Amino acid sequence: MSETNRQKTPNRRPQVLSGFRDHLPEQMILRHRIIETFRTIFERHGFEPIDTPALEYGEVLTGKAGENEKMMYRFEDNGGRDVGLRYDLTVPLARYVAVHESETVFPFKRYHIAPVWRAEKPQRGRGREFWQCDADIVGSASMAADAEVISIAAEALTAVGLPNFVIHISHRRLLEALALSAGVDSEHAGNVFRAIDKLGKIGANGVRQELIESGVDSDAADRLLKAVTVSGSNDAILAEIADRLGGTSEAEGAVKELSELFGLLQDFGVPESSYRFDVSLARGLDYYTGPVFEALVEEPKIGSVVGAGRYDGLVGAFLGRPIAATGMSLGLERIIEVVKEFSLLPTPPTVAQVLVTVFPGMLASGAETARQLREAGINADLSLLSNRSLGEQLKYAGRRGIPFAVIRGEAELQRGVASIKELASGRQWEVTSSELPSEIITALAGARI
Repeated sequence: MSETNRQKTPNRRPQVLSGFRDHLPEQMILRHRIIETFRTIFERHGFEPIDTPALEYGEVLTGKAGENEKMMYRFEDNGGRDVGLRYDLTVPLARYVAVHESETVFPFKRYHIAPVWRAEKPQRGRGREFWQCDADIVGSASMAADAEVISIAAEALTAVGLPNFVIHISHRRLLEALALSAGVDSEHAGNVFRAIDKLGKIGANGVRQELIESGVDSDAADRLLKAVTVSGSNDAILAEIADRLGGTSEAEGAVKELSELFGLLQDFGVPESSYRFDVSLARGLDYYTGPVFEALVEEPKIGSVVGAGRYDGLVGAFLGRPIAATGMSLGLERIIEVVKEFSLLPTPPTVAQVLVTVFPGMLASGAETARQLREAGINADLSLLSNRSLGEQLKYAGRRGIPFAVIRGEAELQRGVASIKELASGRQWEVTSSELPSEIITALAGARI
Protein backbone atom coordinates (compact mmCIF):
# COMPACT_ATOMS: atom_id res chain seq x y z
CA MET A 1 0.00 0.00 0.00
CA SER A 2 1.41 3.40 -0.99
CA GLU A 3 1.92 6.15 1.58
CA THR A 4 -0.82 8.17 -0.13
CA ASN A 5 -3.35 5.30 0.10
CA ARG A 6 -2.36 4.60 3.68
CA GLN A 7 -3.10 8.20 4.62
CA LYS A 8 -6.51 8.01 2.95
CA THR A 9 -7.52 4.86 4.83
CA PRO A 10 -10.02 5.91 7.52
CA ASN A 11 -9.10 5.21 11.12
CA ARG A 12 -10.86 2.06 12.28
CA ARG A 13 -12.05 1.94 15.85
CA PRO A 14 -10.28 -0.88 17.75
CA GLN A 15 -12.56 -3.74 18.69
CA VAL A 16 -12.36 -7.22 20.17
CA LEU A 17 -13.03 -10.29 18.02
CA SER A 18 -16.47 -11.83 18.50
CA GLY A 19 -16.31 -14.57 21.12
CA PHE A 20 -13.27 -13.03 22.79
CA ARG A 21 -13.17 -10.42 25.55
CA ASP A 22 -11.05 -8.10 27.61
CA HIS A 23 -11.13 -8.70 31.37
CA LEU A 24 -11.19 -5.54 33.48
CA PRO A 25 -9.22 -5.33 36.76
CA GLU A 26 -12.24 -6.05 39.00
CA GLN A 27 -13.11 -9.07 36.83
CA MET A 28 -9.54 -10.34 36.95
CA ILE A 29 -9.42 -10.01 40.74
CA LEU A 30 -12.44 -12.33 41.00
CA ARG A 31 -10.99 -14.74 38.40
CA HIS A 32 -7.70 -14.93 40.29
CA ARG A 33 -9.51 -15.53 43.57
CA ILE A 34 -11.49 -18.44 42.10
CA ILE A 35 -8.46 -19.89 40.30
CA GLU A 36 -6.41 -19.73 43.49
CA THR A 37 -9.24 -21.47 45.37
CA PHE A 38 -9.23 -24.30 42.82
CA ARG A 39 -5.44 -24.49 42.77
CA THR A 40 -5.37 -24.83 46.54
CA ILE A 41 -7.91 -27.68 46.43
CA PHE A 42 -6.04 -29.51 43.67
CA GLU A 43 -2.76 -29.34 45.55
CA ARG A 44 -4.46 -30.33 48.81
CA HIS A 45 -5.33 -33.61 47.07
CA GLY A 46 -1.73 -34.09 45.89
CA PHE A 47 -2.21 -33.01 42.27
CA GLU A 48 0.78 -31.37 40.59
CA PRO A 49 0.71 -28.58 37.98
CA ILE A 50 1.78 -28.90 34.35
CA ASP A 51 1.44 -26.70 31.30
CA THR A 52 1.36 -27.54 27.59
CA PRO A 53 1.60 -25.41 24.43
CA ALA A 54 -1.49 -23.62 23.12
CA LEU A 55 -0.62 -24.96 19.66
CA GLU A 56 -0.36 -28.66 18.86
CA TYR A 57 0.19 -30.51 15.61
CA GLY A 58 -3.14 -31.03 13.85
CA GLU A 59 -2.71 -34.81 13.96
CA VAL A 60 -2.46 -34.69 17.77
CA LEU A 61 -5.85 -33.00 18.08
CA THR A 62 -7.80 -34.97 15.47
CA GLY A 63 -9.52 -38.32 15.75
CA LYS A 64 -9.92 -37.95 19.52
CA ALA A 65 -12.86 -35.77 20.56
CA GLY A 66 -15.64 -35.94 17.98
CA GLU A 67 -17.74 -32.78 17.85
CA ASN A 68 -15.13 -30.57 19.52
CA GLU A 69 -12.69 -31.19 16.67
CA LYS A 70 -15.12 -29.60 14.22
CA MET A 71 -14.78 -26.34 16.18
CA MET A 72 -10.97 -26.39 16.27
CA TYR A 73 -9.00 -23.38 15.11
CA ARG A 74 -6.77 -25.14 12.59
CA PHE A 75 -4.38 -23.60 10.10
CA GLU A 76 -1.02 -23.88 8.37
CA ASP A 77 1.69 -21.87 10.09
CA ASN A 78 4.52 -19.98 8.40
CA GLY A 79 6.63 -23.12 8.43
CA GLY A 80 4.00 -25.04 6.45
CA ARG A 81 3.02 -27.13 9.46
CA ASP A 82 -0.57 -28.27 10.06
CA VAL A 83 -1.34 -26.96 13.56
CA GLY A 84 -4.36 -26.29 15.76
CA LEU A 85 -5.21 -24.42 18.95
CA ARG A 86 -6.07 -26.83 21.77
CA TYR A 87 -9.85 -27.16 22.25
CA ASP A 88 -9.52 -28.84 25.67
CA LEU A 89 -6.78 -29.78 28.13
CA THR A 90 -7.34 -33.55 28.08
CA VAL A 91 -6.01 -34.42 24.62
CA PRO A 92 -2.81 -32.41 25.27
CA LEU A 93 -2.46 -34.31 28.56
CA ALA A 94 -2.57 -37.61 26.69
CA ARG A 95 0.12 -36.36 24.31
CA TYR A 96 2.15 -35.06 27.27
CA VAL A 97 2.10 -38.47 28.99
CA ALA A 98 3.23 -40.19 25.79
CA VAL A 99 6.15 -37.75 25.42
CA HIS A 100 7.17 -37.76 29.10
CA GLU A 101 6.30 -41.34 30.07
CA SER A 102 9.84 -42.14 31.25
CA GLU A 103 9.87 -39.06 33.52
CA THR A 104 6.41 -39.67 34.99
CA VAL A 105 5.56 -41.56 38.19
CA PHE A 106 2.22 -43.37 37.90
CA PRO A 107 -0.49 -42.94 39.02
CA PHE A 108 0.11 -39.41 37.79
CA LYS A 109 -2.13 -36.78 39.39
CA ARG A 110 -1.95 -33.52 37.48
CA TYR A 111 -3.86 -30.27 37.29
CA HIS A 112 -3.82 -27.72 34.50
CA ILE A 113 -5.46 -24.28 34.52
CA ALA A 114 -5.31 -22.57 31.14
CA PRO A 115 -7.30 -21.16 28.18
CA VAL A 116 -8.68 -23.25 25.31
CA TRP A 117 -10.27 -22.20 22.02
CA ARG A 118 -13.29 -23.39 20.05
CA ALA A 119 -14.76 -21.71 16.97
CA GLU A 120 -18.34 -22.16 18.17
CA LYS A 121 -21.24 -19.79 18.57
CA PRO A 122 -20.64 -17.66 21.68
CA GLN A 123 -23.12 -18.15 24.51
CA ARG A 124 -23.51 -17.00 28.07
CA GLY A 125 -20.58 -18.22 30.10
CA ARG A 126 -18.76 -19.58 27.04
CA GLY A 127 -16.93 -17.59 24.40
CA ARG A 128 -14.59 -18.81 21.69
CA GLU A 129 -11.74 -18.43 24.17
CA PHE A 130 -12.41 -19.77 27.66
CA TRP A 131 -10.52 -21.24 30.59
CA GLN A 132 -10.67 -24.76 31.97
CA CYS A 133 -9.42 -25.95 35.35
CA ASP A 134 -8.63 -29.66 35.01
CA ALA A 135 -7.61 -32.34 37.49
CA ASP A 136 -6.81 -35.82 36.10
CA ILE A 137 -5.38 -39.12 37.28
CA VAL A 138 -3.45 -41.20 34.74
CA GLY A 139 -2.46 -44.77 35.45
CA SER A 140 -5.21 -45.98 37.81
CA ALA A 141 -8.20 -48.12 36.84
CA SER A 142 -9.59 -47.98 40.39
CA MET A 143 -13.00 -46.42 40.96
CA ALA A 144 -11.28 -44.62 43.86
CA ALA A 145 -9.66 -42.39 41.22
CA ASP A 146 -13.08 -41.53 39.76
CA ALA A 147 -14.45 -40.94 43.25
CA GLU A 148 -11.58 -38.59 44.03
CA VAL A 149 -12.09 -36.41 40.96
CA ILE A 150 -15.84 -36.22 41.70
CA SER A 151 -15.07 -35.28 45.31
CA ILE A 152 -12.70 -32.55 44.08
CA ALA A 153 -15.45 -31.18 41.84
CA ALA A 154 -17.89 -31.09 44.75
CA GLU A 155 -15.29 -29.51 47.04
CA ALA A 156 -14.40 -26.86 44.45
CA LEU A 157 -18.01 -25.86 43.76
CA THR A 158 -18.75 -25.73 47.48
CA ALA A 159 -15.65 -23.58 48.10
CA VAL A 160 -16.89 -20.84 45.77
CA GLY A 161 -20.38 -21.04 47.27
CA LEU A 162 -22.16 -22.37 44.19
CA PRO A 163 -25.81 -23.00 45.11
CA ASN A 164 -27.85 -26.07 44.30
CA PHE A 165 -25.30 -27.93 42.21
CA VAL A 166 -25.90 -31.59 41.42
CA ILE A 167 -23.31 -33.92 39.88
CA HIS A 168 -24.99 -36.21 37.35
CA ILE A 169 -23.27 -39.58 36.95
CA SER A 170 -23.63 -42.24 34.26
CA HIS A 171 -21.48 -44.80 32.43
CA ARG A 172 -20.65 -44.97 28.74
CA ARG A 173 -20.58 -48.79 28.60
CA LEU A 174 -23.99 -48.86 30.27
CA LEU A 175 -25.34 -46.61 27.54
CA GLU A 176 -23.77 -48.82 24.90
CA ALA A 177 -25.47 -51.85 26.43
CA LEU A 178 -28.80 -50.00 26.61
CA ALA A 179 -28.49 -48.99 22.97
CA LEU A 180 -27.75 -52.55 21.89
CA SER A 181 -30.59 -53.95 24.00
CA ALA A 182 -32.96 -51.44 22.39
CA GLY A 183 -31.95 -52.69 18.95
CA VAL A 184 -29.49 -49.96 17.95
CA ASP A 185 -26.53 -51.40 16.06
CA SER A 186 -22.99 -50.48 17.10
CA GLU A 187 -22.52 -48.45 13.90
CA HIS A 188 -24.87 -45.80 15.26
CA ALA A 189 -23.52 -45.77 18.83
CA GLY A 190 -21.74 -42.42 18.41
CA ASN A 191 -24.92 -40.80 17.10
CA VAL A 192 -26.82 -42.22 20.08
CA PHE A 193 -24.43 -40.66 22.59
CA ARG A 194 -24.52 -37.26 20.91
CA ALA A 195 -28.32 -37.27 20.65
CA ILE A 196 -28.98 -38.45 24.22
CA ASP A 197 -26.54 -35.88 25.54
CA LYS A 198 -28.92 -33.18 24.25
CA LEU A 199 -31.95 -34.48 26.19
CA GLY A 200 -31.93 -31.57 28.62
CA LYS A 201 -31.71 -29.04 25.76
CA ILE A 202 -34.09 -30.36 23.09
CA GLY A 203 -36.32 -32.73 25.08
CA ALA A 204 -37.37 -36.31 24.41
CA ASN A 205 -39.13 -35.53 21.11
CA GLY A 206 -36.09 -33.68 19.82
CA VAL A 207 -33.78 -36.54 20.78
CA ARG A 208 -36.14 -39.09 19.21
CA GLN A 209 -36.18 -37.14 15.95
CA GLU A 210 -32.41 -36.79 15.93
CA LEU A 211 -31.96 -40.52 16.57
CA ILE A 212 -34.26 -41.40 13.71
CA GLU A 213 -32.54 -38.95 11.35
CA SER A 214 -29.19 -40.53 12.22
CA GLY A 215 -30.45 -43.97 11.14
CA VAL A 216 -31.87 -45.43 14.36
CA ASP A 217 -35.15 -47.33 13.93
CA SER A 218 -38.13 -45.48 15.48
CA ASP A 219 -39.06 -48.42 17.75
CA ALA A 220 -35.45 -48.68 18.93
CA ALA A 221 -35.41 -44.94 19.59
CA ASP A 222 -38.56 -45.24 21.73
CA ARG A 223 -37.14 -48.15 23.74
CA LEU A 224 -33.89 -46.31 24.30
CA LEU A 225 -35.62 -43.13 25.46
CA LYS A 226 -37.74 -45.11 27.90
CA ALA A 227 -34.61 -46.68 29.36
CA VAL A 228 -32.62 -43.47 29.78
CA THR A 229 -35.48 -41.51 31.37
CA VAL A 230 -36.12 -43.94 34.23
CA SER A 231 -36.32 -42.16 37.60
CA GLY A 232 -35.99 -42.99 41.29
CA SER A 233 -33.22 -43.27 43.88
CA ASN A 234 -29.68 -44.07 42.74
CA ASP A 235 -29.93 -47.67 44.00
CA ALA A 236 -33.41 -48.19 42.53
CA ILE A 237 -32.36 -46.94 39.08
CA LEU A 238 -29.23 -49.07 39.17
CA ALA A 239 -31.26 -52.16 40.10
CA GLU A 240 -33.84 -51.51 37.37
CA ILE A 241 -31.18 -50.97 34.69
CA ALA A 242 -29.34 -54.14 35.77
CA ASP A 243 -32.59 -56.09 35.56
CA ARG A 244 -33.50 -54.57 32.18
CA LEU A 245 -30.17 -55.49 30.61
CA GLY A 246 -30.43 -59.11 31.70
CA GLY A 247 -26.84 -59.84 32.63
CA THR A 248 -24.86 -58.82 29.52
CA SER A 249 -21.15 -58.71 30.34
CA GLU A 250 -20.71 -55.03 29.39
CA ALA A 251 -23.70 -54.01 31.48
CA GLU A 252 -22.65 -56.14 34.46
CA GLY A 253 -19.22 -54.52 34.50
CA ALA A 254 -20.67 -51.01 34.26
CA VAL A 255 -23.26 -51.66 36.99
CA LYS A 256 -20.56 -53.08 39.26
CA GLU A 257 -18.33 -50.03 38.72
CA LEU A 258 -21.17 -47.59 39.37
CA SER A 259 -22.24 -49.44 42.51
CA GLU A 260 -18.66 -49.31 43.78
CA LEU A 261 -18.36 -45.65 42.82
CA PHE A 262 -21.51 -44.62 44.72
CA GLY A 263 -20.19 -46.39 47.81
CA LEU A 264 -16.81 -44.68 47.54
CA LEU A 265 -18.39 -41.24 47.20
CA GLN A 266 -19.81 -41.69 50.68
CA ASP A 267 -16.36 -42.68 51.94
CA PHE A 268 -14.92 -39.53 50.33
CA GLY A 269 -17.49 -37.44 52.19
CA VAL A 270 -19.51 -36.30 49.18
CA PRO A 271 -23.08 -35.58 50.37
CA GLU A 272 -25.61 -37.87 48.70
CA SER A 273 -27.70 -34.80 47.85
CA SER A 274 -24.82 -33.56 45.67
CA TYR A 275 -24.88 -36.38 43.11
CA ARG A 276 -27.45 -38.31 41.12
CA PHE A 277 -27.45 -41.35 38.84
CA ASP A 278 -28.61 -39.97 35.49
CA VAL A 279 -28.85 -42.66 32.83
CA SER A 280 -29.36 -40.07 30.09
CA LEU A 281 -25.97 -38.42 30.68
CA ALA A 282 -23.78 -39.35 27.74
CA ARG A 283 -21.11 -36.63 27.47
CA GLY A 284 -20.56 -35.96 23.77
CA LEU A 285 -16.82 -36.56 23.61
CA ASP A 286 -15.81 -39.72 21.79
CA TYR A 287 -12.90 -40.61 24.07
CA TYR A 288 -14.96 -41.48 27.18
CA THR A 289 -14.95 -45.19 28.06
CA GLY A 290 -16.38 -45.56 31.58
CA PRO A 291 -18.11 -43.48 34.25
CA VAL A 292 -18.96 -39.95 33.10
CA PHE A 293 -19.94 -37.02 35.29
CA GLU A 294 -21.39 -33.56 34.80
CA ALA A 295 -22.31 -30.89 37.36
CA LEU A 296 -25.27 -28.60 36.77
CA VAL A 297 -26.67 -25.70 38.78
CA GLU A 298 -30.40 -25.16 39.00
CA GLU A 299 -30.25 -21.37 38.81
CA PRO A 300 -29.24 -19.68 36.62
CA LYS A 301 -29.76 -22.12 33.74
CA ILE A 302 -26.25 -21.79 32.43
CA GLY A 303 -25.47 -25.39 31.48
CA SER A 304 -22.76 -27.66 32.76
CA VAL A 305 -20.16 -26.17 35.11
CA VAL A 306 -18.12 -29.38 35.42
CA GLY A 307 -17.50 -32.07 32.82
CA ALA A 308 -15.70 -35.27 33.64
CA GLY A 309 -15.22 -38.92 32.90
CA ARG A 310 -12.98 -41.93 32.41
CA TYR A 311 -11.04 -42.16 29.14
CA ASP A 312 -8.94 -45.32 29.27
CA GLY A 313 -8.24 -45.38 25.52
CA LEU A 314 -7.07 -41.81 24.89
CA VAL A 315 -3.54 -41.97 26.30
CA GLY A 316 -3.11 -45.37 24.69
CA ALA A 317 -3.84 -43.81 21.29
CA PHE A 318 -0.49 -42.03 21.64
CA LEU A 319 1.43 -44.69 23.57
CA GLY A 320 0.30 -47.67 21.52
CA ARG A 321 -0.87 -49.56 24.61
CA PRO A 322 -3.79 -49.06 27.00
CA ILE A 323 -3.38 -46.90 30.07
CA ALA A 324 -6.18 -46.00 32.47
CA ALA A 325 -7.15 -42.36 33.00
CA THR A 326 -9.95 -40.32 34.51
CA GLY A 327 -10.44 -36.65 35.28
CA MET A 328 -12.66 -33.61 35.48
CA SER A 329 -12.76 -30.07 34.15
CA LEU A 330 -14.19 -27.07 35.96
CA GLY A 331 -15.69 -24.56 33.50
CA LEU A 332 -14.24 -21.35 34.90
CA GLU A 333 -16.27 -18.91 32.78
CA ARG A 334 -19.65 -20.39 33.68
CA ILE A 335 -18.70 -20.69 37.33
CA ILE A 336 -17.73 -17.01 37.35
CA GLU A 337 -21.11 -16.12 35.82
CA VAL A 338 -22.95 -17.87 38.66
CA VAL A 339 -20.65 -16.42 41.32
CA LYS A 340 -21.20 -12.89 39.98
CA GLU A 341 -24.97 -13.24 39.59
CA PHE A 342 -25.44 -14.36 43.18
CA SER A 343 -22.56 -12.29 44.67
CA LEU A 344 -21.19 -15.49 46.16
CA LEU A 345 -17.66 -14.16 46.62
CA PRO A 346 -17.73 -10.43 47.38
CA THR A 347 -14.57 -9.09 45.81
CA PRO A 348 -12.88 -5.71 46.25
CA PRO A 349 -12.65 -3.56 43.11
CA THR A 350 -8.89 -3.16 43.48
CA VAL A 351 -5.93 -5.06 44.90
CA ALA A 352 -4.64 -1.89 46.61
CA GLN A 353 -5.54 -1.80 50.30
CA VAL A 354 -4.18 1.62 51.10
CA LEU A 355 -3.11 4.73 49.20
CA VAL A 356 -0.05 6.49 50.58
CA THR A 357 -0.62 10.15 49.77
CA VAL A 358 2.37 12.30 48.82
CA PHE A 359 2.85 16.00 49.48
CA PRO A 360 5.03 18.25 47.26
CA GLY A 361 8.72 17.65 47.93
CA MET A 362 7.98 14.67 50.22
CA LEU A 363 8.20 11.74 47.79
CA ALA A 364 11.07 10.14 49.76
CA SER A 365 9.10 9.97 53.02
CA GLY A 366 6.03 8.69 51.13
CA ALA A 367 8.11 5.95 49.51
CA GLU A 368 9.52 5.00 52.92
CA THR A 369 5.99 4.73 54.36
CA ALA A 370 4.84 2.61 51.42
CA ARG A 371 7.85 0.30 51.84
CA GLN A 372 7.12 -0.06 55.57
CA LEU A 373 3.54 -1.12 54.80
CA ARG A 374 4.54 -3.51 52.00
CA GLU A 375 7.08 -5.23 54.23
CA ALA A 376 4.18 -5.89 56.61
CA GLY A 377 2.25 -7.61 53.80
CA ILE A 378 -0.06 -4.69 52.99
CA ASN A 379 -0.80 -3.78 49.36
CA ALA A 380 0.21 -0.13 49.42
CA ASP A 381 -0.20 2.10 46.37
CA LEU A 382 2.17 5.08 46.43
CA SER A 383 0.39 8.11 44.98
CA LEU A 384 1.80 9.48 41.73
CA LEU A 385 -0.23 12.68 42.15
CA SER A 386 2.14 14.63 44.41
CA ASN A 387 1.47 17.73 42.27
CA ARG A 388 -2.25 17.48 43.10
CA SER A 389 -4.04 18.51 46.29
CA LEU A 390 -4.71 16.06 49.10
CA GLY A 391 -8.43 16.22 48.27
CA GLU A 392 -7.77 15.18 44.67
CA GLN A 393 -5.58 12.27 45.81
CA LEU A 394 -8.29 11.08 48.19
CA LYS A 395 -10.89 11.42 45.43
CA TYR A 396 -8.64 9.29 43.18
CA ALA A 397 -8.43 6.63 45.92
CA GLY A 398 -12.20 6.66 46.31
CA ARG A 399 -12.76 6.19 42.57
CA ARG A 400 -10.39 3.21 42.62
CA GLY A 401 -12.22 1.69 45.58
CA ILE A 402 -9.13 1.79 47.81
CA PRO A 403 -10.51 1.54 51.37
CA PHE A 404 -7.86 3.49 53.31
CA ALA A 405 -5.43 6.35 52.79
CA VAL A 406 -2.34 7.26 54.80
CA ILE A 407 -1.70 10.98 55.23
CA ARG A 408 1.78 11.97 56.40
CA GLY A 409 2.68 15.58 55.75
CA GLU A 410 5.41 17.67 57.32
CA ALA A 411 3.42 18.24 60.53
CA GLU A 412 2.77 14.50 61.00
CA LEU A 413 6.38 13.67 60.15
CA GLN A 414 7.73 16.09 62.76
CA ARG A 415 5.46 14.57 65.42
CA GLY A 416 6.31 10.99 64.40
CA VAL A 417 2.70 10.11 63.53
CA ALA A 418 0.57 9.30 60.50
CA SER A 419 -3.12 9.83 59.84
CA ILE A 420 -5.32 7.02 58.55
CA LYS A 421 -8.48 7.90 56.66
CA GLU A 422 -11.25 5.42 55.94
CA LEU A 423 -12.58 6.57 52.58
CA ALA A 424 -16.09 5.11 52.84
CA SER A 425 -16.98 6.66 56.21
CA GLY A 426 -14.64 9.64 56.28
CA ARG A 427 -13.37 8.58 59.71
CA GLN A 428 -9.80 9.71 60.35
CA TRP A 429 -7.40 9.01 63.23
CA GLU A 430 -3.72 9.27 64.12
CA VAL A 431 -1.23 6.57 65.11
CA THR A 432 2.49 6.58 65.75
CA SER A 433 4.70 5.73 62.80
CA SER A 434 5.76 2.43 64.36
CA GLU A 435 2.12 1.41 64.94
CA LEU A 436 1.00 2.26 61.39
CA PRO A 437 1.33 -1.22 59.81
CA SER A 438 -0.44 -3.08 62.64
CA GLU A 439 -3.19 -0.44 62.76
CA ILE A 440 -3.79 -0.77 58.99
CA ILE A 441 -3.94 -4.57 59.32
CA THR A 442 -6.51 -4.23 62.14
CA ALA A 443 -8.54 -1.73 60.11
CA LEU A 444 -8.52 -3.99 57.06
CA ALA A 445 -9.69 -6.93 59.16
CA GLY A 446 -12.53 -4.84 60.53
CA ALA A 447 -13.52 -3.75 57.06
CA ARG A 448 -13.24 -7.38 55.81
CA ILE A 449 -11.02 -6.40 52.91
